[in-house]
Amino acid sequence: MPLQHKTLGFVGIGLMGKPMTLRLLAAGFKVNVWNRSPDKLVAVEQAGAKICLSLAELVTNSEVILLCLADTAVVETIVNQQVLPHGSPGKLVIDLSSIHPENSKQLAASLKQQCDMRWVDAPVSGGTAGAELGTLAIMAGGDAEDIAIAREVLRPLYSRLTHMGPVGSGQTTKICNQMIVSCNVLVIAEMMALAQQAGVESAKIPEALAGGFADSKPLQIVGPEMAAAQFEPVKWRVKTLLKDLNMAVDLAVEQGSAIPMSGLAAQLMQLHGSQGFLEQDPSTLIKLYRQA
Repeated sequence: MPLQHKTLGFVGIGLMGKPMTLRLLAAGFKVNVWNRSPDKLVAVEQAGAKICLSLAELVTNSEVILLCLADTAVVETIVNQQVLPHGSPGKLVIDLSSIHPENSKQLAASLKQQCDMRWVDAPVSGGTAGAELGTLAIMAGGDAEDIAIAREVLRPLYSRLTHMGPVGSGQTTKICNQMIVSCNVLVIAEMMALAQQAGVESAKIPEALAGGFADSKPLQIVGPEMAAAQFEPVKWRVKTLLKDLNMAVDLAVEQGSAIPMSGLAAQLMQLHGSQGFLEQDPSTLIKLYRQA
């Protein structure tokens, strides 16, 4: 059966879930959707998605279930309370959320043992722009045959999908990704604040550094926003980076590995979040250094 004939179930129509669902619909997939806040379903319903009144309905009527949720606790709740009781053999869960690798392994094992369902952890990188354009980088963990299905189902969403190893490997790779991104954004904020205080026209810095060793996608995205103090619309959130940095610290403790840079980044992100910025865009991090 062509994969476009499979019915997908998408749980979590938020900043990332909405554009991903719209791209899957545009590619010809039938998509059932459920979201905790029904008001966020208007755009995907208008594009052809079928709204499910309950998670049980979505799980029962979907062959591949896609999760795009806030954190480990939410994914565990959804899987344990809704997917496990209503799942059936042969179905596949693709978790696009960023959660702890060990919890991903445990959830996959529970699904396999209790209802013979399969699991791929497939966290993404590229932000809302990548989701809208279908240029996400996806790092996936799971069995080869399940990765092959995920590769085809998710094709409208990515420019690169890399099979990193068994279940949990995708989540570990995403943590590594977020260590780099978070430290990068923090040093960009530190640098932009310093440049402004020293009298440099900071708006020119991203252009001046473009193509050099200091260039990066975060610099080209948040640099102009920091220079202009333009912090809306929110494209990603401080709390997301903080969650992933905390997972990096947990993973480092488990592995007996030192991560001093990311550990400091977690503390700085926590400080910024505690000042009322958890729901704000990381471009607001420049305020942390201006205050200092």
